Amino acid sequence: MTDQPPVLILTTGGTIDKTYFDARSEYSVGDPQITDILRSVGATYPYVVATLMAKDSMDLSPEDRDTIRHRVHQADERRILITHGTDTMVETALHLGRVPDKTVVLVGALLPARFKHTDAEFNIGFALAATQVLPPGTYLAMNGQVFRPEEVCKNFERNRFEAKDRC
Repeated sequence: MTDQPPVLILTTGGTIDKTYFDARSEYSVGDPQITDILRSVGATYPYVVATLMAKDSMDLSPEDRDTIRHRVHQADERRILITHGTDTMVETALHLGRVPDKTVVLVGALLPARFKHTDAEFNIGFALAATQVLPPGTYLAMNGQVFRPEEVCKNFERNRFEAKDRC
């Protein structure tokens, strides 16, 4: 066991936690998958998980984003990982604003963690590592890249995150 302070993981829902029911892509946002993922990959860095909500990011309200921002700003932890739906991840990261003396990393998945072939495990591991090495600030970690929220967009046509000038 390490004597490092834990990373606070805040879950908000999104594709990473979705459960699909049928061929028409009807879904619900299920239980957070991050604890099972970190356990299955043998992650040893200390963390604590708190569920803030279980919503598709398209359903997040301004009040939900205020809740996320408030929890981040009030947290004692200096390293925070937020699981979030990818459609509005940039919007939430921008809403967080400046978070003095904290490293905040938002992460999501383009396919649910419950799927056999998904980017969820890789993205979570990458984001957990990013919280440990990045300087204070707010970031997005997706598919092996780290972005600042004001410099990134989700390219919906290509289904990936890119530098803003490429979208």
